[in-house]
Amino acid sequence: MKQLNKIMLQLLQETKQTFTRKTVLSILLGTAITSFGIYNVHRQTGITEGGILGLLLLCNYWFGISSSLLSPVLDGISYLFGFKFLGRDFLKTSIFATFSLAAFFRLWEMFPPLLPSLAGTPLLAAVIGGLFIGIGCGLVVRQGASCGGDDALALIISKTTRLKISQAYLFTDITVLALSLSYIPVRRIVYSLVTVTISSYLIDIVTTFGRDKDEKPNSEAVPE
Repeated sequence: MKQLNKIMLQLLQETKQTFTRKTVLSILLGTAITSFGIYNVHRQTGITEGGILGLLLLCNYWFGISSSLLSPVLDGISYLFGFKFLGRDFLKTSIFATFSLAAFFRLWEMFPPLLPSLAGTPLLAAVIGGLFIGIGCGLVVRQGASCGGDDALALIISKTTRLKISQAYLFTDITVLALSLSYIPVRRIVYSLVTVTISSYLIDIVTTFGRDKDEKPNSEAVPE
């Protein structure tokens, strides 16, 4: 019994250290902003994505693989690698961020779109969508967490290659967007390239803003 109490106390202390008030609030705000942008901007204009989301669409088109089946597989693989390279705190905060993102998506879907449709101005939609994604994901990544396989994959690449976060995001996004040219018109890909470029660099800015060069983030998931 004493051993069980000791283990429970240790788990409680680890949880308090990992989920500080700043970490929780930053992840909640970041996932709220990200999901709001995807629901109110991207879904209305049909702008495709890079990374794992774009890969899901690609596999669905060419191989008929259901996104509902492939998505948890790809995210799960990304999180397993994230656990290996980024540590246990990354996995715990990322699971929280994933559920938080899903909850906010559910909240926004209870209402009609809160922003006017930008379908007629896709370039403006790409810019605004990139701002939402960049700021929202940046707040989550700043805490060494991930709200999806895309973030996890970029963090792993950044950690193992010492590339900047923005460069890691662009590498994965551009690779998938280039493959997507096999079934998506060039014009739509250009708009997607605009949004992923803006979001990638914004994530880098938000992640590093206000930090000293030698300061470590909450988790060692985010390299300096």
